[in-house]
Amino acid sequence: MNTKTSVMPTVAVAPGAVAKNAGASPSVQLLLKYVVWIWLVGLVIVFGLLNKFFFTTSNLQNILTQATVLGLLGLAASLPLLVGEIDLSIAGNMGISSAIGALAILQLHMPTFLGVIVGVGAATLIGFFNGLCITRLRMVSLIETLGMMIILQGGLLAITQGATITDFTDAYTWVGQTTVGGWPVMPLVLFVGFIGMAVLLRRTVFGRKLYATGGNAAAAHVAGIRVNKVKIVAFTLSGFIAGIAGYFLASWQMAITSDQGEGFLLYSIAAPIIGGVSVFGGRGDTWGILGGVLLLTVIHVGLAVVNVPSFYVDMIGGFLIFIAVAVDAIRVGMGGTR
Repeated sequence: MNTKTSVMPTVAVAPGAVAKNAGASPSVQLLLKYVVWIWLVGLVIVFGLLNKFFFTTSNLQNILTQATVLGLLGLAASLPLLVGEIDLSIAGNMGISSAIGALAILQLHMPTFLGVIVGVGAATLIGFFNGLCITRLRMVSLIETLGMMIILQGGLLAITQGATITDFTDAYTWVGQTTVGGWPVMPLVLFVGFIGMAVLLRRTVFGRKLYATGGNAAAAHVAGIRVNKVKIVAFTLSGFIAGIAGYFLASWQMAITSDQGEGFLLYSIAAPIIGGVSVFGGRGDTWGILGGVLLLTVIHVGLAVVNVPSFYVDMIGGFLIFIAVAVDAIRVGMGGTR
């Protein structure tokens, strides 16, 4: 009992808490915690001054709609990061699962709802398999999910035969095309998803186990937490959310290409990191992830609105990731440990 008592304070870290150090002033702590929102507000003002179209209702709707798929993928990427792992296969998972669901509807003549479930179910199983490989076979998550990403990309190319899948039913594209009062439905689902994730991380025992596992897996194990089980569930939920994102993307674009989702990989991982999810695990919160998603989306849309050539976007995105990782290292340094 004495051993458990001594380690419990180490693992019972409040979700999203930023470690404090006597040498760090409260103002610096506050700046590092909310830096993503400061960037976001600043960029919105700059883009709005450069082009008044940026503040129009139609552009706001465009930003929120584009942020939906990236936001869901950002949530999917954040779960492995919180337990100190990484999943590079989520974009590939998103692409192939949407194709599986669509082909089940178009070729096997399944009802639309059942076909969507099949696609999301396939994505969930892929996430579960990743978790098993990483925990039971002790494979390095970076390498295992990189290999899985290549397999899924090749699998998508094989099942589509290089062609684009179209001719969806109206029921399939309803989520991506429907508006209520002139506003698209997709962003509503995004915010519901973020609220659900916030409740999961802050109000449930499993959420606390996620933070404990990522903060110190050895101490969490000694405290009685089944670390491997927590990681498997994290990867399984990540796959599930990636499957939903895949359906949303296909419904919005009304098409599934042979390279569906490949362009999302970099930004789906960048969004939570920029939003404060630590690459070392154990830290980060849902609203920071939302800030990272909105920041990257505003950059994409804003650069297009002010007529900046698109090939600069990736460079700027990489620069932001560099800054975000540097800020995270500073934040971790203030805590005195990694």
